[in-house]
This record gives sequence, C-alpha cells and structure tokens, in this order.
Amino acid sequence: MKALVLTEYKHIELADIPEPEVGAEDVLVRVHACGICGSDIHGYDGSTGRRIPPLVMGHEAAGVVEAVGSAVRKFKAGDRVTFDSTVSCGRCHFCRRGEINLCDNRRVLGVSCGDYRQNGAFAELVSVPENIVYKLPEGLSFEAAALIEAVSIAVHAANITRLALGDTAVVIGSGMIGLLAIQAIRLRGAGRVIATDVEESRLEMARQLGADITLNARETDIPAEIARLTDGRGADAALEVVGHQQTVNDAIAAVRKGGVVTLVGNLSPKIEFPLQSVVTRELTIQGSCASQGEYPECIRLLESGAIRVEPLITARATLAEGPEWFARLYEGVPGAMKVLVCPQA
Repeated sequence: MKALVLTEYKHIELADIPEPEVGAEDVLVRVHACGICGSDIHGYDGSTGRRIPPLVMGHEAAGVVEAVGSAVRKFKAGDRVTFDSTVSCGRCHFCRRGEINLCDNRRVLGVSCGDYRQNGAFAELVSVPENIVYKLPEGLSFEAAALIEAVSIAVHAANITRLALGDTAVVIGSGMIGLLAIQAIRLRGAGRVIATDVEESRLEMARQLGADITLNARETDIPAEIARLTDGRGADAALEVVGHQQTVNDAIAAVRKGGVVTLVGNLSPKIEFPLQSVVTRELTIQGSCASQGEYPECIRLLESGAIRVEPLITARATLAEGPEWFARLYEGVPGAMKVLVCPQA
C-alpha cells in the first residue's frame, strides 16, 4: 500500500509498504481523510523526540472499514468510522476507572518514542483496535470526522474545567485547539469568552467561531486587560492551549482568586511556576491530557453543528502532495489551520 513515511527528520516520502497486520481484535480502516496535526510538524524535525524514523505518522483520521479481526463484533466491512488517537489497553487500573487517557499501557497512533512504534494513518490503510473505533452518522463527512480527535481534546478540557453558568472564560492561544476550545467552553455554559493570540488572522477566526472579545498579546497586557474587563477580579477560568512560559503565566495571572486554570498546551517540557500567586489566591491548576471517552459526544456536536470545523480546513491534499505540505507547514504557511491528507483522492 502507499503511505507517507518519515524516513529521516525533515524528510517524508511517498512509499510502498506492507499492509498492516490485522489482529483478532483489530479493525482495518481504509483512510479517507487524515489531518496534519501540529504535533506531526514538531515530530517532522525531531524536536519532540516522539517520532523516531522510520514512521508513518497521522492520528486524526476517518474512513471505511475494510476488514475486521475474528473477535470483532461491533463493526463490519463498509462501516463508516473514526477512531481515537490513544490506544488504551482496557485492562489496567485507569482503564477500568474509565480514565483511558491515563492508561498504563497507553500508545498513540503515529508515534514512535523508543518504548513503542505505532504506525499511523497517513496511509491507504491503518489497523486499530476495536475498542477505540466509533461509527459515524451518514450525514457527517470524512473530512469533518477527521477533526473529531482535535475536537475531543478541546471538549475534554472544557468538561473538566470548573465553570458556573454565565462565567467568564479566557482561552489563551487561538490555534486549532484554541478555536475548538472557544466553542466547547461556550457549550459548557460560559457567558463570556475572551480569546487571545499573537496573530490577527487567528483572532478574526476566533470571533467568527464565538469569542466575545479578542486580545492580541503582541499589543496588549493580557492579565491587565482581562482585569479591566472583569471589574478588577479576573476571569473565572482559563484554558491555556499553547504551553509556553509566557502564556502559562498569562493564564494564571488572568484568573480571579479561587479561579481555575486548565493546561492543555505542552510545547515546553518545563516552565517556572508562580507558586506564591497560586497558593495565596487559592487557584486550581490542572492538566488536561487527550480525551477520555468523549468521542460519541463530539460526533453528536459535529453532526448537530454545535461545534463547527469546516472553517478550520485550510486545504485538502493527496498522499503524493503530502511531503510538499509538510515542508510548507514546517516553514510556516500564514493563516493555515488544518490540512487534510486524503489517501483515496
């Protein structure tokens, strides 16, 4: 089959590789759309250490069931499906508690980190375990469904963020996940949503997708402006979806006493932490990792139009065009959000 293979850092090529093996509990999916994630771009140059070549990347995908293993009961050939990016075992302590994103044996599609290698979905076919597969309604396109993984990250972060109806929430960073978080936190009951970023094109998109107020961090002291907008108190909650020192500091400084900060972005492995500010203002600081079974909820949200993803699709590419798009995204394409690789095109 054809696949995009990261053969060495900063080099992806279209190659013929063997079709994936299908175990007894596996589902073989013919991929119709797979999104290029920001983490794939960071893996492209090896900066994360989690995509060691050779590797087929890609974890945001949807397609049609080609075949199923002998023990699979929920799916059959021809079913339209998507799947989680987290391969959970279903047996460990955390899986039994429903905390599948914290699985002791967690693997991620399209990731190779030394401990494991799990080829992903930038390919004509991908094999995934039945327990992470979900059926799609007929009215939901494969292209929209390929963004469900990203939607699930935003929805999970919103779900675990303590919020009362009508509260003010700030989303720090209006990239792909931030734009989805704006929509998700609104659905959780936020009465006012403030979005920040350093690019005006992203802030314009944030306004289109429901942000009440947008702030350019290049031009504005974010915590000071949010304090002004909230009668000096600060926002009730902040979702930080970047993962840099300054943006985390802004999120912590932007919330009121007793507020909550949910950390979603993780680009920086370590940052300095304003301990006294957190302690003396009794803030809740929590991490949000991937998703925790929100896929059915996310499918319903996309099907109903409650969360919109079509405005975030920048381009559609064939497998043959994939290497060029990786190079372009790595160099930086102004205004680009989500590029979909469509192996059946």
